Amino acid sequence: MRVLTVNPGSSSVKLSVVDDGREVGQVTVGAAEARQPLADLVAHRQPIDAAGVRFVHGGPSTDPVRLDDAETARLTALTPLAPLHQPLSLELAAVVAEIVTGPVYACFDTAFHALMPEPAARYALPRNWVREHGLRRYGFHGLSCAYAVRRAAELLDREPAALHLVCCHIGSGVSVTAVRDGRSVDTSMGFTPLEGAVMATRSGSVDPGLLLYLLRTGVTDAAGLNDVLERGSGLAGMTGTGGDVRDVLAARENGDPDARAAIAVYLHRLRREIGAVVASLDRLDALVFTGGVAEHQPALLAELCGELGVFGVRVDPARLAGDGDRLVSDAYAPARVLVVTAREDLEIARQTTLALAARTAGAGGPRDR
Repeated sequence: MRVLTVNPGSSSVKLSVVDDGREVGQVTVGAAEARQPLADLVAHRQPIDAAGVRFVHGGPSTDPVRLDDAETARLTALTPLAPLHQPLSLELAAVVAEIVTGPVYACFDTAFHALMPEPAARYALPRNWVREHGLRRYGFHGLSCAYAVRRAAELLDREPAALHLVCCHIGSGVSVTAVRDGRSVDTSMGFTPLEGAVMATRSGSVDPGLLLYLLRTGVTDAAGLNDVLERGSGLAGMTGTGGDVRDVLAARENGDPDARAAIAVYLHRLRREIGAVVASLDRLDALVFTGGVAEHQPALLAELCGELGVFGVRVDPARLAGDGDRLVSDAYAPARVLVVTAREDLEIARQTTLALAARTAGAGGPRDR
């Protein structure tokens, strides 16, 4: 089966055609110029049986959904929970529907976490608020995590269902997920992608009392606060840069004190999130890193792992310096450490293929809720 996959980021879009699990065409374009490259890719890679579009937020959905007017309206209503990504996914899904003759499915970053145990998913807020407004910890980066878990299991020659591991997606966004027996049981991001670790431009978790103080004293209003937390915090806010970790590392190398402090905070908070989710496991078989920063900044990864020895984590510098999907832990370390290239496109194609096969077989299709 040949599937078109559309993976919108905050500033670019990755377009791929995947044929029976193998990529046969790929292009990355700017978010504002995706229509023509999308049409060209489809024209040159016919036939396309179906398309899958990545959506950061799917609400309580546990599986992909076939997009129609009702689903589009439901996903539009979730835009305030993922304002950096949801609008672009909706826009591209509409373009794909015009170009592709087959069905178009929405594949969700939240779905991997949708069945987290209640203690991990629930906020300690008034129960009527929780029930009336669907307040819960949704979690994100699920497509990346699902692929990384399966790929790590292959590299370890184990079944995913037999592993207790932590998956760290480290890109411009950062999340940490505990995976037990192949299922997400805790994760660092929450109701929105703002919760958890420090990121490129996002703050990560901040004391709610501090935010109330800023509003109460007139330092900013709700709209201004949202903009600062989403786009003006994290590495960007601490250093006055755009938040690209490469720029911050270069500034640290040149002796910039703000950059030095920012990287220290970034790593400390990431280690703390790793420690927090490990508590949801019976043991730590492996620590899996994925995402652009994890894949391309081995020195930073070594610095991060250097203070995780309490969890049996030790990395081999020679293995870290390699590339591709690989084991990077010391041969005698109790916990394995792996780096896996992020391949959300392959996960989107896999989920879309399964959803279409279920529908074709008359199994009622994937659950929409």
